[in-house]
Amino acid sequence: MKDKLLKLYIRLQMLKQDHGQDLIEYALVAVLIALAATAGMNSLATGINSAFSKIGSKLVSYTS
Repeated sequence: MKDKLLKLYIRLQMLKQDHGQDLIEYALVAVLIALAATAGMNSLATGINSAFSKIGSKLVSYTS
């Protein structure tokens, strides 16, 4: 009887362990980084576009 209870206790302890928790936390951090990068891309793209427009207009004025 003690052996059966010990085996049952060990199985319950194995079910209680949380090995997959780290993977979920890393996935949440990756999602947050992706959201921040996506939000920042719009302003970065606008800045790059305006910089290239200014460079393009200066090149046109220098070559004319």
